[in-house]
Amino acid sequence: MQLRKTLLVGLVSVTLLSGCSLFSGEEDVVTMSPLPTVENQFTPNKAWSTSVGDGIGEYYSHLRPTYQDSTVYAADRRGTVKAMDLADGKEKWKADLSEKTGFFSSNLPALLSGGLTVSGSNVYVGSEKAVVYALNTEDGKVSWQTKVAGEAISRPVVAEGLVLVHTTNGQLQALNESDGTIKWTVNLDIPSLSLRGESAPATAFGAAVVGGDNGRISAVLMQQGQLIWQQRISQPSGATEIDRLNDVDTTPVIIDNVVYALGYNGNMAALDLRSGQIMWKRDMGSVNDFIVDAGRIYVVDQNDRVVAMNTEGGVNLWRQSDLLHRNLTAPALYNGYLVVGDAEGYLHWINTTDGRFVAQQKVDSSGFLSAPIVAGDKLLIQARGGKVYAFTR
Repeated sequence: MQLRKTLLVGLVSVTLLSGCSLFSGEEDVVTMSPLPTVENQFTPNKAWSTSVGDGIGEYYSHLRPTYQDSTVYAADRRGTVKAMDLADGKEKWKADLSEKTGFFSSNLPALLSGGLTVSGSNVYVGSEKAVVYALNTEDGKVSWQTKVAGEAISRPVVAEGLVLVHTTNGQLQALNESDGTIKWTVNLDIPSLSLRGESAPATAFGAAVVGGDNGRISAVLMQQGQLIWQQRISQPSGATEIDRLNDVDTTPVIIDNVVYALGYNGNMAALDLRSGQIMWKRDMGSVNDFIVDAGRIYVVDQNDRVVAMNTEGGVNLWRQSDLLHRNLTAPALYNGYLVVGDAEGYLHWINTTDGRFVAQQKVDSSGFLSAPIVAGDKLLIQARGGKVYAFTR
C-alpha cells in the first residue's frame, strides 16, 4: 500500500502551523518564529484588490495568477476563472469550470490546482481531477479540455506548440497547443512515498527539463518525447521514510546552458544542459521555486530561511533566518527587492544586497501559500481566501 502525497502534506502542515509533533520527543516540535520587528523604510502601495471565488481554503494548492498584456487571470479551486484589468482589477470576464449536476443540486467543484499559464489566445489550468483546460483569453470560453494521466497540480508550460503537464503519478505529457490532443507521454518513475507537489518543466533549445519525485532531473526532447539524460541530485538518507524524502518539486531554471535545480532534503545543483553532468552542488533543500538573477540565486529553504548565493559555486552571500517555520511562499524579485508572503498573511520585503528587512505589511488574514508574481509595474499575490492583491512601489 502506498502512502501518497495528500496525507503526508496534511500531517506536515498541521505540525508546522500548530507546533505539535507527529512523533514523541521534544526535539521534534517545530514552532513558528514570532513576527520580526521591522522599521519600514517605505510603505508599499495597494493599487487594488478583488475577490476570485473561494480561493483554496486549507488545501495544498499553488493556484496563483498569471498575466499577459494588460490582463490578469486568476482562479479558485472550485472552478471560477476570472480575467481582470491589470490597471484597476476590474472584471473583464468570468468562467465557471465546475461540473453541472442538475437543476436542484450544487455543482461539483473542478478542483483547479497548480497555477495558471497564459500563452497566445489561451489561458491554461490543470485540476486534481486529471483534466487540463484551455480557455480563450477574450471571453473565457473553453477552447478544449483534455483528460491527462493523473492529477495536474503543477503549472502547465507552453513551448514550441506544446502544453507540457507533469502529473502526480510521475508522467510528463505533451498536449497539442491547438486542440489538446496528447502527443507523447514520458514515465519519470515515482517512489512509494513523496510530497504533494510536482516540478513544472523548464524549456530551452528544444528540451524540457523537469524534476521528479525520485530525486532526479530529466531532460526530454520536446518534439519527440525522447529522454535525453537523467541525473540524480538527491540521495535518500535517514532513519525514517519522511527523512528519506528526496522529491525535486521545484521548477528548474535554465540560464546560459546551465540548469539550476533544487530538491527537498537534497541539494541545490548546477548541471550542464547538454550532458546533465553536475557542475557543482551544495547541501540545501526546499519545495519552493527559486530565482536566478544577475549571478545570484535566491532560495527559501525547507526551514524558511531566505538565502542568497552566487551562481559560480553556490557560495552563500547572506542568510535571513528571522522567518523560520512561518511557511513562506517562494520569493519574487520586484523593483530590486525580494518579496515573500507567509502563512499569517504578511508580506516581507528584503534588501537583496544584505538580506535585511526593508518593509513588512499585514495583507490578508487567510494567509499566503502561492508566490507573488510581477506583472508589469505591479506585484500580484493571491491569498488562500481567494483575494488577489496588486501592489506598487
